[in-house]
Amino acid sequence: MTFGLSNFITIMKKIFLLALFVSCLYSLNSLGQGAKPLFTNPFGVEIYTYRNSYAKGMAAVLDTIKALGIKEVEGPNPKGISAEEFKKLLDERGLVVPSIGAGYEELVKDPLSIVKQAKFFGANYVMVAWIGHGKTFTLEDAKKAVADFNAAGKVLAENGITFCYHDHGYEFGPYGDGTLLDYIIQNTDARYVQFEMDLMWTFHGGGDPAALLYKYPTRWKMLHLKDIRKGIANDLTGGTDTNNDVALGTGQLNIPAILKAAKAISIKHYFIEDESPNHAGQIPLTIGYVKGLREE
Repeated sequence: MTFGLSNFITIMKKIFLLALFVSCLYSLNSLGQGAKPLFTNPFGVEIYTYRNSYAKGMAAVLDTIKALGIKEVEGPNPKGISAEEFKKLLDERGLVVPSIGAGYEELVKDPLSIVKQAKFFGANYVMVAWIGHGKTFTLEDAKKAVADFNAAGKVLAENGITFCYHDHGYEFGPYGDGTLLDYIIQNTDARYVQFEMDLMWTFHGGGDPAALLYKYPTRWKMLHLKDIRKGIANDLTGGTDTNNDVALGTGQLNIPAILKAAKAISIKHYFIEDESPNHAGQIPLTIGYVKGLREE
């Protein structure tokens, strides 16, 4: 066990040095151009990214996150560690939790318990990332979600918490002049329901992330930074092999255009979510790439 943890820490140190090296390369490439950095917000990470490393110890995982220069974590506490212990470890490292995830059924059944959990972590946002449905996501599924989100979102709003739905790709089936995601956005009450965009799932479902940010500039509050391997076709399944998650800038998404749109509508929270088995190697590349982007 000690040997494994030692190796894990050594690997993480090497990853940090790689991230620093890549960041320097991108920065040097931009010197002399006089352009300002495109991305100036703190980096965040969705804690689910590190799910396969929990067995090494949460302290080691959070040390890795801090070493990468990441400031924000999207929680809550993973299984196997109490909320109290997780928060203690976060606080010791100066990591903050602006947002926590919650299950759809959990939110609908007991929104006040979600409020309590969010407040414990100091989170201002609660996100739900999946709407249960059959083989395809239908208008009836969307209508039910609208009613549930409006009701639960009202409870959260009355307690000082903002509810966000995180799109997952299956909502881009056609409806009217747009998609079922358009239907959800247009029919939820903006006082109670906002949105977190997952860049990869938006694109994989056939959406244009930058265009959607501009289309609903007051509804998007957070982003999941994510890219998908070149050559992978879009579909409405809301799923793809985790090996198709790649470092930002190496996949299909136009990251500069998306970040420009996000900046224009004042997105403040950006969480890296990399579900790939190679996330440890890819996240430093993502950070270096984003840091190297410059305004036109």
